[in-house]
Amino acid sequence: MNRVYNFSAGPSMLPLPVLEKAAAELVNYGDAGMSVMEMSHRSPAYDVIIKKAEADFRKVMNIPDNYKVLFLQGGASTQFAAVPLNLMKTGKADYILSGQFSTKAYKEAQKYGDAKAVASSKEDNFTYIPETTRESFRPDADYVHICYNNTIYGTKFNYIPDTGDIPLVADMSSCIMSEPVDVTKFGVIYAGAQKNMAPAGLTVVIVREDLLGNARPETPSMLDWQLMAENDSMYNTPPCYAIYVAGLVYEWILELGGLEKMKEMNVKKAALLYDYLDSQDYYIAPVKKDSRSMMNATFVTGVEELDKKFAKEAEKAGLMNLKGHRSVGGMRASIYNAMPYEGVAALVDFMKKFAAENPKA
Repeated sequence: MNRVYNFSAGPSMLPLPVLEKAAAELVNYGDAGMSVMEMSHRSPAYDVIIKKAEADFRKVMNIPDNYKVLFLQGGASTQFAAVPLNLMKTGKADYILSGQFSTKAYKEAQKYGDAKAVASSKEDNFTYIPETTRESFRPDADYVHICYNNTIYGTKFNYIPDTGDIPLVADMSSCIMSEPVDVTKFGVIYAGAQKNMAPAGLTVVIVREDLLGNARPETPSMLDWQLMAENDSMYNTPPCYAIYVAGLVYEWILELGGLEKMKEMNVKKAALLYDYLDSQDYYIAPVKKDSRSMMNATFVTGVEELDKKFAKEAEKAGLMNLKGHRSVGGMRASIYNAMPYEGVAALVDFMKKFAAENPKA
């Protein structure tokens, strides 16, 4: 196979064993005589698939019994509206702005109530995670919202905000299942699956049961978490194939040794890249060290033309999708769970070669 190293921020790499198993089962799943793509979501065969996927996801994330798992559609961006529609009771919510997606979530919530930005790193181009204390939040806020890992800027929360009794809501789209996380510290966790879990089309919501049943009257049925929970994510046709692939990914992680092993692998990969970045002065890593993401590493040469050349030359070397987001520029290496250590090593080798062959004026 002539597979490249795909550093895309999403849709992103999937584990090769998962792809191979999905390929083997593509035309005929088990003894069903059909593909999972062709199955009725109400069929006994698919019922086994979705129930096992949820059970394995609960094992991977160590999700307590008093939390519901929802397999939904619409991407994490749809949850920007679903969160206030389901949780705003007093009409107040506090947001920590650490990048583009937390800002979009904040702006969406302003349509439904008094959403307040209580902390932000915008003034420094989101190169660090804002610090907060319990006193940062309004005592009558219905929830506090964060984006736990910022794909575009390459930052991640290095702490879990202390919100007291106020439910903490986290968008974990680009870091979910990259390391262990204490689910009980959060009221809601949601994630688009296309970065670290499955193909595009699936969104996962983990919600504490006591937070269900508060949807505003105007909430669309498809955004009502209580309704989705009561119907076991089957109120309408779910993203069946994406859920099936997610289930294969959960199996893969469990076979590797769970999230402790996943963290060990991810720390090693990130250290290889960041140690190189810190050892030289050709590339600049703009994110403050205590806010760096394990999943998305950003860097620039400081010369726009060299940045463009880097991305083009990297593609020729089989290192794909390293161009930074248009709002940031430079380069971004997304090194999610499925990226092997060898891929990061190949990237570092290329970075050294490119620096040697392209001196700055």
